[in-house]
Amino acid sequence: MTMTISALASAGGVGVETVRFYQRRGLLAVPDRTGGNGLSGGVRRYDDGHLRRLRFIRSAQGAGFTLDQIGELLRLDAGEDRARARALAREQLAVLEAKIAELEAARSALRRLAHECEVSDKGPCPILTAFDH
Repeated sequence: MTMTISALASAGGVGVETVRFYQRRGLLAVPDRTGGNGLSGGVRRYDDGHLRRLRFIRSAQGAGFTLDQIGELLRLDAGEDRARARALAREQLAVLEAKIAELEAARSALRRLAHECEVSDKGPCPILTAFDH
């Protein structure tokens, strides 16, 4: 099955410009144009392989990988580069764990401020003053 760039984008849950951006970054191949008559260039047709790669990119982004890391993952050989894939995953886990710790600390601080604001109506609201300095 082949599809146009707009159908590929739709199936991958992104916009056409996102597909083009991934192509410019070298993450997604640009197929040749087909059906041209020499005066017009024809249409680029994308296949299931393009869609799988697009979905891989989106899933990897969802896991927090950067586009550079995704590019490296895409270049790895599935059977031979397991150690590097694991290393990239461990690096990303460390980044995510640090972000989670930061978010948990922010949540705790906000809960405390909301509680302080709720239990006292004297003076300025602690939520507002907390962000003032």
